[in-house]
Amino acid sequence: MTPEPNPQQADPIDIAESDAVAILVDLIRIDTSNDGTDVGPGEILAAEYVQDLLRDVGYDAELITTTSGRRAAVAVRIAGVDPTRPALLLHGHLDVVPAVAADWSVPPFAAEEADGMIWGRGAVDMKDTDAMFLALLRSWARTGYRPPRDIIAIFTPDEEAGGRHGAHWLVEHRPDLFTGATEAIGEVGGFSWSLDADRRLYLIQTAEKGITWLRASARGRAGHGSMLNMENAVTELAQAIARVGLHDFPVSLGPTATALLAEIAELTGLSMAPGDEINSLMQLGPLASFVGSGLKNTANPTMLAAGYKVNVIPEVATAHIDGRFLPGQRDVFLAELQRLVGEGVDLEVLTDDVALEVPYEGDLVHAMAAALRAEDPGAYPVPYLMSGGTDAKAFSRLGIKGYGFAPLRLPADLNFAALFHGVDERVPIDSVRFGVRVLDRFLRHC
Repeated sequence: MTPEPNPQQADPIDIAESDAVAILVDLIRIDTSNDGTDVGPGEILAAEYVQDLLRDVGYDAELITTTSGRRAAVAVRIAGVDPTRPALLLHGHLDVVPAVAADWSVPPFAAEEADGMIWGRGAVDMKDTDAMFLALLRSWARTGYRPPRDIIAIFTPDEEAGGRHGAHWLVEHRPDLFTGATEAIGEVGGFSWSLDADRRLYLIQTAEKGITWLRASARGRAGHGSMLNMENAVTELAQAIARVGLHDFPVSLGPTATALLAEIAELTGLSMAPGDEINSLMQLGPLASFVGSGLKNTANPTMLAAGYKVNVIPEVATAHIDGRFLPGQRDVFLAELQRLVGEGVDLEVLTDDVALEVPYEGDLVHAMAAALRAEDPGAYPVPYLMSGGTDAKAFSRLGIKGYGFAPLRLPADLNFAALFHGVDERVPIDSVRFGVRVLDRFLRHC
C-alpha cells in the first residue's frame, strides 16, 4: 500500500505527486499480464488494491466482477458542484501485455527506480495514468475538494485483449455507471515530443483507428513432401501474405490528420504537400512512425501456422493479420485486403471494433491546452490519430466522446512511443509529477 502522506507537507499537490509515484510502483508489482486467456489472479488483485485506495479516503468505490471471478473493474462517482452539467469519465485499464523477463534489463514486475525513472511493465501503458488519477482523487478527498461537475472514474480489466471482459461488458451490463457522461479522457495522449530546446508538441488523441484482426486460410492438396505439388497451401498462403505485408496503402487525411500536419508544418517549416507527408515526417525522427501510421490504413501479418511434419504437405495453412483502418474506411479496407490475398485465400474476421474521431474543439479541449501551457510555457498542443485502440471504443457505444489525455513532459532523448508494449518500459518520475499537476489544473477547469 502507499505510505500515509506527511502532514508536514503543506501543499496537497506535492502530496498527490508523491502518492502517484508510490501507487505506480505498487501497481507495477501486481502482475496483471493479459495473454488473452482467463487465467491468473493479477487483474482482480489490482482491482482490490484500487478499491482499497479509494475506500481508505472515504469514497464508496464499487468492485464489479465482470465475466468470471478473475476479471474485475472498479468504479467510483465523485459528485460535482453543478449536478446539471454532464459528467466526465476518467478511464484506465489495469491489465498489461505479457513481458519476457529474459529480454529485459531489469525484472519487468519489480518497479525498480533507475536514472530518474520507474521501470516495469505497465509503466507507460497505462499504470502511470491510473496512478495519477488515483492520487488526484485521493487528494480531493483529503482536502474536501469538489470538482465543477461529476467525475466518474472507471478502472477496467482486459483492455489489452479487446475489452470484452472489461469495458464492453460494463457498457452492456452496467450502463448505469455512466449516467450523464458525455465526454471521457483516457490513455495515449497529452505527452510531449520535443521540436527543440524551447518547443514541445503535446499530442492530444482525438481519433483512433478501427481494429480488424483476421485469419487468412489457404487450402490445397495434401501429400508427400517429396512429390510435385502445384496446389501447396503453404505456397499459396505465403504469396498472399507477402502481398499484404508489402502493400503500401495510400495516405488518406481526415480532419484530425489534416489539423496535425498543418500544425507541424507551421511550427517546423516542413512541406506537407500531398503525397509527401510521410517523407516530411521522417525528418522528425521516431515521431514519424508514431503519427505516420495514423495517415493510412495498415495490415501487418503477425502469425503463421501450417503442417505437422517436414515431409508432409498440409492441406491447410493459416496466418493472422493485424488490420487497422481509418475512420470511415472499414469496407474499403476489407475489400482491398481481399483483393491482395486473392480468390484462393479466405479471410475471416476474428476481432472487429470501430474507428473513432471527435472534434479538436470545445471547452474540454481548451481546458487541456490551457493546463498544459500553464505548466509548460513551451507547450504546443496538437490533435493526432492513434494507430492502436483503447477502451474509448466501448464507451463510444453510449455516445461518450473520448480523448486521450494522460499528460507527461518527457525528455527530448526518450523514444517514448517505442516503450508501449516494448522491452524495458519505463517512465520518468518527473513526468508523472508533471502529469499530476496538469490533470489537477485541467479537472478543476473542465
